[in-house]
Amino acid sequence: MRAAAAAIPDKLYFKIGEVARLAGVEPYVLRFWESEFPALKPGKSSTGQRLYRRRELEMALQIKSLLHEQGFTIAGARLKLKQEHQGKKAQATLPLHSGRDRELLQRVRAEIDELAALLARKA
Repeated sequence: MRAAAAAIPDKLYFKIGEVARLAGVEPYVLRFWESEFPALKPGKSSTGQRLYRRRELEMALQIKSLLHEQGFTIAGARLKLKQEHQGKKAQATLPLHSGRDRELLQRVRAEIDELAALLARKA
């Protein structure tokens, strides 16, 4: 997908015909994918024209790769994308090297709890 990403024009929005041409599929295929992949949800203009942002275009390219090149089924591709999305959302762990780091983190957490309690009392 790196080569395809380099060929994506530098624009904010893409119409469905442009996305179809860049992805090498028909517009009706993109509309079908929108119904099958919840993450592929382009916005719409005031006239109802689908407007894909770069991330949606990249997702369409990834879906095409999963389905056409890697041989995934629709359900398999949906699961793969969901797993990748969950992996990106996972919180990074902080490297706490010393007991001092842990103590500082505990003090900050206690102060946040105190502030939350104060705000709860005022509300």
